[in-house]
Amino acid sequence: MKRRKKIAAGFLACLLSGLFFSHNAMARQQVQPAAVPEDTAAQVKNTQFNGTAVKAAAPAEQKNVKVNKNVNKKKKKDAQPAQDTVVRIHQKVAEILREHMAQNPRRNLLKSHMMKLWPVESKDEGGTLLFSDSPESVTEDGILYQDTVQGHARVLYYHLNSSDSDKKVAVVLQSADNQPAIVRVTRGGTSDPSPDYLHVGKMTQMAYFEGEAYGDIYIGRGRHRLLQESMDTTILHPGDLVYGVYDFSTNRPVKVSVIMYPADANPYDFLEQAHVLPKDEQRLRGTFKGMDRVVTSSKVYDPSVDGTVYFPLADDIHDLYRTGIDATDGSEVKNYGNYGILYKLQIPTMKGGATQYYLSPLGGIYAGAMTVRTDTTQRRMIETPYGQPYFGDATPPESDATQKAREEGLAILTDSTELADLGAYEDDTPVTFEFSPPGASNLPINIIMMPAE
Repeated sequence: MKRRKKIAAGFLACLLSGLFFSHNAMARQQVQPAAVPEDTAAQVKNTQFNGTAVKAAAPAEQKNVKVNKNVNKKKKKDAQPAQDTVVRIHQKVAEILREHMAQNPRRNLLKSHMMKLWPVESKDEGGTLLFSDSPESVTEDGILYQDTVQGHARVLYYHLNSSDSDKKVAVVLQSADNQPAIVRVTRGGTSDPSPDYLHVGKMTQMAYFEGEAYGDIYIGRGRHRLLQESMDTTILHPGDLVYGVYDFSTNRPVKVSVIMYPADANPYDFLEQAHVLPKDEQRLRGTFKGMDRVVTSSKVYDPSVDGTVYFPLADDIHDLYRTGIDATDGSEVKNYGNYGILYKLQIPTMKGGATQYYLSPLGGIYAGAMTVRTDTTQRRMIETPYGQPYFGDATPPESDATQKAREEGLAILTDSTELADLGAYEDDTPVTFEFSPPGASNLPINIIMMPAE
C-alpha cells in the first residue's frame, strides 16, 4: 500500500508539472511525464493528459508487460500497475487543476496547455435581420416568413423539402406602401440544394463571404420582384436542403416574403393566395434589430505575457443569443445560435510580437467559413476547416466538470482539440475577422489566441 501511494503521488506530480511548466503551448504535442520508478515506466510511458481524463497504457503495451512467476509475492505485488489508484486520481485531476489556477492565476501565463477566458465586450449594430428557419422541415406549400423592412437588411432562409414532390424556395419583394421602390443587393450567396446538409452549409457561407451579389432591383407600383432571379429556376427535390444569405438595402418600406411553392407554379401568383405556415417546435424565425455584432476588448492582448487565451461565440453565456419578434404572429422569439448575425471580431494586441488565431468547435460537427482583413491587406476568406469538408467529430464530448470549468474561465488545450488555422498576424497590424454561425453546424465555438511561433 505504501508503494502504491508513492506511485500515485509521483504520477500526479508529473501530470501537474508537465501541464503547468511545458515549454510548448501547442496542444497537439504530448505532455511527457516526470521520472517514475523503473518497474512502472512501461505502464505510464504513453500516458497523456486529455481533458479531465488520464488514459492508461494502450492494450498492446499492457500485453507486453510480463510478470516473472518465480519472484516472491511481495515483488510481484509491487510490479503490478496501480490501476485503482490511477482511476481515483484521474477523477480528481480537473478539480485539482481548477483550484490550483484559482489560487495561482499568474502561474500559467507563460508556456502551458491551460487557457484562460479573455474578457470581451460586444455591441449590436447595423440593420434588420429577417430569419426564416421555421418550419425547417417543410411538408406543404406556403409562406415561411414575412415582414416589412426599410434601410439596411439581411435575409437568411434555411429550409428542407420534406414533401414528396419537387419544390422551389424564393424571396419575393413588393412595395409595402404601393409606391415604387429600389432594392440594392450588396452581398450574398447560396449553394445548390442537396441532401448533404453540411456541404450546403459550408458552400453557402463560402458564397456569402466570397461573393459580391451587387445589383439594383426596381419594384414598380403594385409589382413583385425576386431577390435573385435564379430562385425561380432552382429545384428542390424531396430531401434537399436550401440555404441562402443576402444583404440588401431599400429606399422605401418593402415587404419581404420567403415562400416554398410547387416547382411548376408562378411565385407571384402563388404568393397572392398563400397562407403563413405555422412554426415548428424550434420556433427559429423572426425579425431582429441590429444584424451585426462587434466583439472587441478593452484589454490589450500581449502574447508574450498572456499566453494562450480563448473566448466563446454563440454559447448564450458569454455571448448571448438575440431576441426578436415573429412578425407573423407578434410573439417574442430567440435566435438560438445567432444564425444570420455577422460578427466582427476586433481584439487589440500589443506591439512586439505576433498572434496566432484558431477556431475550435465545441458542440460537434462543424463546417463553415470566415474572412480576415488587416489595414494592409484586402478581405480574404478562410475555410473552417480548410482542406476537409468538416471537423469536430473527433473531439470527445466534454465531461460536466470540463464544461463547467470552461464556462467559468478555465479550459484545457489537449491533443484531441480540433483547430481550424485562422493565421498568424503581427501585433502592429490591426486584424478584423468576420464570422457568422453556419447552418447545419453545431455550436458554440472558441476563438483561441496564442503566441505565434
